[in-house]
Amino acid sequence: MQLDGVLVPIVTPFDAQGRVDLEGLRALVARFMDAGVRGIVACGTTGEYYALDEQEREAVLRTVRESLGDQALAIAGINSLSTAAAIERAEQAEALGYQALMLAPPAYSLPNQAEVIAHYRDVAAATDLPIVLYNFPARTGVNLELETVASLARLPGIIGIKESSGDFTRALALMQMAGPAFQVVCGSDDQAADYLFWGARSWISGGANVFPAEQVGMLEAARREDWHRVRDLMRDMLPAIQNMEAADYNQKAKLGCRRHGVDAGEVRPPLRPLSPDAAQAFLDALDAFETKQQGA
Repeated sequence: MQLDGVLVPIVTPFDAQGRVDLEGLRALVARFMDAGVRGIVACGTTGEYYALDEQEREAVLRTVRESLGDQALAIAGINSLSTAAAIERAEQAEALGYQALMLAPPAYSLPNQAEVIAHYRDVAAATDLPIVLYNFPARTGVNLELETVASLARLPGIIGIKESSGDFTRALALMQMAGPAFQVVCGSDDQAADYLFWGARSWISGGANVFPAEQVGMLEAARREDWHRVRDLMRDMLPAIQNMEAADYNQKAKLGCRRHGVDAGEVRPPLRPLSPDAAQAFLDALDAFETKQQGA
């Protein structure tokens, strides 16, 4: 399997009573398909998987899969605190018709690198679905070392890595290791232009909840080697992306869904809603982006 284009780790909309809003979720999938994204990641970090109970998780996974049909790639996030739970989530995703999985190392337990390799090996052995590694040490407390990635890349079920460390020197080292059977996927939105210049052609982006069409446009420009267009889009999006990454990422990903006519609601505890000032600052960044695009 080759990963290609923009893939959105979709937010999970909640209604005014805090319940999962499946109609809003269907609407977002439709908007993202219209924007040209090539896949959806359900139950990722941006989707607040950690705040869903098991019934809600299954409803979200089922709704995304049914809404996608054959239009785009369906990836299930299966992050878990234990290997056994990750395997259960892989089996669930496979039963629901997902085509691939995304998995970070277990958080909190701080496994060493040998234990991380064993974790992925056991999950890969338990499913026929391909797995995308997810390296985001700021979230998990565990870094997938280069030697670990090289070892895992030799497993037939491991097809790539979403690299969200923010260390572009490391990303370049990973790209040197990559081959036809293993891809490096951009997972740092503020570095996307750099990834594209160095040959990455897939981008799993929480920011695509806000900027799906624009990020698709960046990928298309990179394929044409229109680096001026890549730079211009990156430059115009960057203030809003940096605002998201500075704090309250999930809250702002949801707020940005208003661009698509969908109210994704608030986040669930332990996260809290944006303060009025923070929300206005982010909306101002989006307004500034729109103004730049109108003048382009």
